[in-house]
Amino acid sequence: MNAREEVLARIRGALGEAPTAAPVPRAYRRVSDHDPGSRELVDRLVDRLADYRATVLRSGADDRSIGQAVADALAPLATPRTDRAITAPGVPGDWVARLSGVVVDDGTLTARELDRIPAVVTGSVLAIADTGTIALDGTPLCGRRAITLVPDTHVCVVRVKDVVDTVPEGLARLDPRRPLTLISGPSATSDIELTRVEGVHGPRTLIVIVAG
Repeated sequence: MNAREEVLARIRGALGEAPTAAPVPRAYRRVSDHDPGSRELVDRLVDRLADYRATVLRSGADDRSIGQAVADALAPLATPRTDRAITAPGVPGDWVARLSGVVVDDGTLTARELDRIPAVVTGSVLAIADTGTIALDGTPLCGRRAITLVPDTHVCVVRVKDVVDTVPEGLARLDPRRPLTLISGPSATSDIELTRVEGVHGPRTLIVIVAG
């Protein structure tokens, strides 16, 4: 008997011949008191994102206003060597019209090549106010997962109408067959000596543009 078989044998011995699965509690709140995109939800989302050390900017709902906000967001980070940005293929041209050196992702750039690009601009599919979470689903507006994990700065546009209240509401709107990425603030960990380190598993800087 190898180690795996021994572990499984012990589990079967502990559970008995006819183990009964413990009931899963589902008494969580499924219906919100607020409609998607309501002011209360947007204010709470902004508060959560700020608490997670994300930078939040507000803009109008039209593409040109969003483009101005994207340019304003990246302007402080720009240097002669770091003026490039990559975008998801479905991002409207007006969002990045004021940027120089924009690369539209075609899926061919490797992780090493993406690492040379300092910023990425994407949209989102929804945001959850209660947890300050933004969801990406791999559609053309959100882009493939690699472009949102490798560049050091992620500029993500969240439309007000896509802000919902709770996690159950958000999950109900997502297609579980898609490659989902859930973002709650910049990438950070405190695994080593409880010291917060940002940029370990993804972008060090998250800039959220709340549009509408």
